Amino acid sequence: MTAKKEQQPIALKEWAVSVKALAEGQQIIVMRKGGIIEETRDFQLISPSFYLMPAYEHQKKHLLKEQYVDGLDETLANWSIDMETIKLEAYAEVVEDIEVTDQETLDRLRDLHIWTDTFAEERLRWKKTKPLHVLLLRVYRLETPLEISMRPAYNGCKSWVRMENEIPSPKMLPVLDEETFLFEVQKIKNALA
Repeated sequence: MTAKKEQQPIALKEWAVSVKALAEGQQIIVMRKGGIIEETRDFQLISPSFYLMPAYEHQKKHLLKEQYVDGLDETLANWSIDMETIKLEAYAEVVEDIEVTDQETLDRLRDLHIWTDTFAEERLRWKKTKPLHVLLLRVYRLETPLEISMRPAYNGCKSWVRMENEIPSPKMLPVLDEETFLFEVQKIKNALA
């Protein structure tokens, strides 16, 4: 597969440890409510496909299940606050946007992601009148990671970044084969049924 041509490529900012888990097939979901400085004041799916841009600043070990804590350390190994470039290694397509509004539904997803119950509950409770978006993602690894210049517009607590860099259409491969991916989607659907 090759990334879809867009006028201005889009990236979803997500904890680097979560991007790592997605790119390694350890989960196929992300949970979004929106960034603190979100233009729309809440999360909106502005593109059905996007690069996954690792974010480092707000990652917290106590919000990860124990088996994923080392993954956070790995993501921080080569990171510094004044990095001049950022590496994009994954691309995603949204298969479904599930809106979760209650704790009972969220609890059913407990075994299907890397975060602790505390993290999930905090996401659900923040901006109480807005639903928590659970995005089911078909994730692809870029054959050759893209190293792009870090721009001031990419900083801050926001979900979406419109990339200013010219980006070639990279070749990419699905992280999970079709059968495994459909099995993971079905596990989520069964949990929510």
